[in-house]
Amino acid sequence: MTGGLRGPVAAEIEKRLIAALSPTRLDVADDSELHRGHAGHDARGESHFTVRIEADAFAGQSRVQRQRMVNRALADLLAERVHALAIVARAPGEPQ
Repeated sequence: MTGGLRGPVAAEIEKRLIAALSPTRLDVADDSELHRGHAGHDARGESHFTVRIEADAFAGQSRVQRQRMVNRALADLLAERVHALAIVARAPGEPQ
């Protein structure tokens, strides 16, 4: 899954998505620095993320259903800590 250094919020996002959706691929990118000075920016960092996830659970699901599945797994983080989350969700074998 995601490699390299990451903060505690990104690590928690990854942990929850692995537990909830058993992804075959997962990338959690912290985009917070790109939003410095914009609405929702948090001085603590880790406020804006992009999640790219591939999971069997998404097969046969619409884009909206897939996003709801991700949002459900991260609900309290989205309510309390994460200002923005971009989601790219695919089933295995779907074109990128």
